[in-house]
Amino acid sequence: MEEYISIQQTEKKTSMRLTTKSRYGTRLILDLAVYGTEKPVPLSDVSKRQNISLKYLEQLSRKLRDAGIIKSQRGPLGGHMLAKTTNEVTIGNIVRILEESTAITDCAEQAKKTCGICNKAGECLSRWVWVEASRAMFDRLDKITIESLLTLDSISFNSNQT
Repeated sequence: MEEYISIQQTEKKTSMRLTTKSRYGTRLILDLAVYGTEKPVPLSDVSKRQNISLKYLEQLSRKLRDAGIIKSQRGPLGGHMLAKTTNEVTIGNIVRILEESTAITDCAEQAKKTCGICNKAGECLSRWVWVEASRAMFDRLDKITIESLLTLDSISFNSNQT
């Protein structure tokens, strides 16, 4: 079910780590922010509105609940709501929680200077690029809050596309 934005490195697959978990998780949080202000939202409602499998939403919501981003209520009137304000939840939070990493490539994930992931281990000067790209991506994602997305209008969205 996961889709990967991929690049190829030697013979094994290296993924940028942005899977449907991040995209669908963001859609789940946005849905809860819109529809869950007054009462908990059943995942079945989110599933219908967002066209995302209920089973997949259950997996995502479990991780987000364990991380304190959403809260759950059981019972016939149960469902999910945000546990934090929309201004406290960033896209960076969501991606870190659901992807379980802050690196866009395998070698950027390693703590050591020489990663041992590819056939250039120990002599790869490009690793710095991927470490810096990971930092830059999360620096930007950490500045995008759910609140800012909810207030984003089509004019500002279109101006950011250039």
